[in-house]
Amino acid sequence: MSDSTSARPQLSMGRTEFIAFCGVMFATIAFSIDAMLPALPEIGRELSPENLNSAQLILTSFVMGMGLGTFFTGPLSDSFGRKPVILWGSALYIAMALMAWWAQSLELVLVARFVQGIGAAGPRVVTMAIIRDLFKGREMAQLMSYAMLVFTLVPAIAPSIGATIIAWSGWRGVFIAFVVFSLASTLWMSLRLTEPLPKEHRRPFRLSLLISATRDMWAIPSVRIAILVLSLCFAMLFSMLSTVQQVYDVVYDKADTFHLWFGVVAIASGSASLLNAWLVIRFGMRFLVTASLAAQVICSIAMLVLGQMLSVGPLLFACFVAWQISVFFQAGMTLGNLNALAMEPLGHIAGFAASVLGAISTVLGALMAIPIGLAFNGTTTPLAMGIGVEALLACLLMLWMRRIEQHS
Repeated sequence: MSDSTSARPQLSMGRTEFIAFCGVMFATIAFSIDAMLPALPEIGRELSPENLNSAQLILTSFVMGMGLGTFFTGPLSDSFGRKPVILWGSALYIAMALMAWWAQSLELVLVARFVQGIGAAGPRVVTMAIIRDLFKGREMAQLMSYAMLVFTLVPAIAPSIGATIIAWSGWRGVFIAFVVFSLASTLWMSLRLTEPLPKEHRRPFRLSLLISATRDMWAIPSVRIAILVLSLCFAMLFSMLSTVQQVYDVVYDKADTFHLWFGVVAIASGSASLLNAWLVIRFGMRFLVTASLAAQVICSIAMLVLGQMLSVGPLLFACFVAWQISVFFQAGMTLGNLNALAMEPLGHIAGFAASVLGAISTVLGALMAIPIGLAFNGTTTPLAMGIGVEALLACLLMLWMRRIEQHS
């Protein structure tokens, strides 16, 4: 055994258990978003009856908080250790879940969800650092793939879990489920995982380094464009997530079966990452991103036209479900590639760059999704138009990136 290998921290739980643990930690974000979807109508009727669209801000406020938390949690875990930062984040997540459970106004729920998102960034971001601490090379990539497979199951079942809880205890019960979920996962970590980052390997937290890393990233044209495209791709995903429940309910009168349809869509679009892994070696990241965005422009225009031509019924509903699958599928074909494109020139500041990239793209994506969600008018037109414009802008930026690289 080499010295470098012997110096690496040892895994304190079985490999299968560790994969399951990482999958659960990754799932914190997906569960916190998708389990809320069936609750939005009830929350809107109770806390914002004069403006039902405002209830969808419960999703985007959480995402914005998560984006802000992503900026800090990675570097903080380098300074104070992995487990303490996850515990602090979970404590904040639980406290805000309880505040949202108690809240008597939509404004207080939105504040609680924003801060809850900051707390949720801890388990999601730091778990990736834990995997890097304990594994390397192909073994790390394989384990990450297995953990992400566990993670991909959550969007398929979270709305059904949320719907079951709501039927039993109302929308406030979903926040109690968040408390139980976080308590269980952090207790699991506390009892079974040894701190993977020894004190001698920690480094001081310096805000100046984050600012410097941001400046270095923005100075590179290809990175700057990749961040903007990634933000637009997140905006498309968040636009769909924030509006989709209302579309099923108001447009197609399928609120009762929304959670089942959402699960079908999640499973159908879940193969995108596997397909991308197979195609990216042959065609490259830039081509796949550009082609996926161009395809989404076409799909969104088709949905916009069909929404005007067809009357509301089974055929138009089938078209919407197919388009919804295309939006989620496109996310699987673009998000990973864009992260890799942005990180390519940043090996010297990889850790900081990952935090900055995640924070900027998530917050910008959420901000761009908010007006599209609030524009919902009882039809799919604002959503199709908004996602179509976002896809077109992202596609044009990718073509611009190619032109810059050809002339550099």
